[in-house]
Amino acid sequence: MPIMPDYWIRDMATQHGMIEPFVDEQKREGTISFGLSSYGYDARVSDEFKVFTNVFNAMVDPKAFSDESFVERQNDVCIIPPNSFALARTVEYFRIPRDMLVICLGKSTYARCGIIVNVTPLEPEWEGHVTLEFSNTTPLPAKVYANEGACQFLFLKADGVCETSYADRGGKYQKQRGVTLPKL
Repeated sequence: MPIMPDYWIRDMATQHGMIEPFVDEQKREGTISFGLSSYGYDARVSDEFKVFTNVFNAMVDPKAFSDESFVERQNDVCIIPPNSFALARTVEYFRIPRDMLVICLGKSTYARCGIIVNVTPLEPEWEGHVTLEFSNTTPLPAKVYANEGACQFLFLKADGVCETSYADRGGKYQKQRGVTLPKL
C-alpha cells in the first residue's frame, strides 16, 4: 500500500475534485500550517465547534447522543476546557477514490500542547466534511484556531480495488456537511 506523493494529490484535487477548496502549497504566514505537503494534505479546522460540557448532567452515549452534551460555538478561536473535548470539521470537503484509504494524524504543533486530534480512516468512496475530534489532555484551557491547520491526511493506494466501498454500503456518514454527531 504505497503512500501517494504531492503531485498525485494535486492532480486528484484539481482535476477530480478530491479536496475542495484545495491549497496547492504549505501556508504558514503566522498560522499553523496547512495545504499540500510532500506526502499528504494538511487540512484546516472550520470555525464551527461543539464543546462538551457537563452543565446539564448529560451522559455521552453513542447510541442515544444528546444535544445537551455540548455547547455550540462559531468563532475564530475555540477554547477547550481542561481535560475536555470538542468536535469540529474540516474547511475542506473530501471525495475519496475507490482504491484509496486515507488516514489522518494531528499536527505536531497541537500535539506538543497536549491537544490530540483524532479522525477515523476515510474509506474508499466516502465523501464529506471530516468531523475532527479534539481532546485537551492538559489541566489548562486550550485554544484551537479556526481556518488554520489541524491535521494531516495521508493517502494510501490499495493493491486492488475493493469489492464494496463505503458508498456501496450506504455508510451513515456519507456526504456529511458540518460537524456531524454520532449516528446509530
